[in-house]
Amino acid sequence: MSKAFTKEDDALPERSVRRRSTSGLPPGAVNYMTADGARRLRAEIPAAAPERAAHLRQILASITVVEPPGDNPDGAIFGATVTVRDASGGEQRHRIVGVDEVDFEPGFVSWTSPNGRALLGTAPGHRVALTLAGESREFTVVRIEY
Repeated sequence: MSKAFTKEDDALPERSVRRRSTSGLPPGAVNYMTADGARRLRAEIPAAAPERAAHLRQILASITVVEPPGDNPDGAIFGATVTVRDASGGEQRHRIVGVDEVDFEPGFVSWTSPNGRALLGTAPGHRVALTLAGESREFTVVRIEY
């Protein structure tokens, strides 16, 4: 048989395939979740279908719960609800949460998303660019709550 019909990399070791966790985080990344989010997932388990319950247990086994800060941090951190105002005076609230919490309520943003990363570390008075409905807009942070 001609060498043209054989795999050239037969002698090479197999490459390991990096698997993503069920949460979509790369291997080794910490799966942060708010205490409220962990409570919500635990509360879903009794009524969930068997496959869903197993999935929820797998997520809960992978999380690191982040409690709200005891004092006021210098800027927005994980778990913060950040209220922003646009140039016309309209306000929006965004809560920075874990990747498995974003679907709980409107306005929840993952700490790994572009908007979540833009909000982390901000303080009242800071200007921030957020992308909403595919459009980047400027906002001013007006309030941070935990």
